Amino acid sequence: QGQVVESGGGLVHAGEALTLSCAASGFGFSQYAIQWHRQAPGKEGELVAGKSSNGNGNLLYVDSVKGRFTISRDNTKNTAFLHMTSLKPGNTAVYYCRSLLGRSSSWGQGTHVTVSA
Repeated sequence: QGQVVESGGGLVHAGEALTLSCAASGFGFSQYAIQWHRQAPGKEGELVAGKSSNGNGNLLYVDSVKGRFTISRDNTKNTAFLHMTSLKPGNTAVYYCRSLLGRSSSWGQGTHVTVSA
């Protein structure tokens, strides 16, 4: 039974930066793709960024974060990251890490990010 656990959320001011972490255990992390999703209050969940299991291929970002957010992973530490810069109040949401391989996936509990104006 694999698990992913997010951390690093908090309250920041607009224009600041924040890095979220996703620590994995109980499965072959390096074999899984990683995604970051978010859900703002009263809104549907949204795929923010994704990265394949190896190399820099198959990177994806939602248009609204391109140039500001960066997804990365350190397979030696079984950890993925979402580095967020130039944060805006509209980025306020619960951010979730998801690991996936084929049809199988695991979701974390989420970490809250609040950006004040």
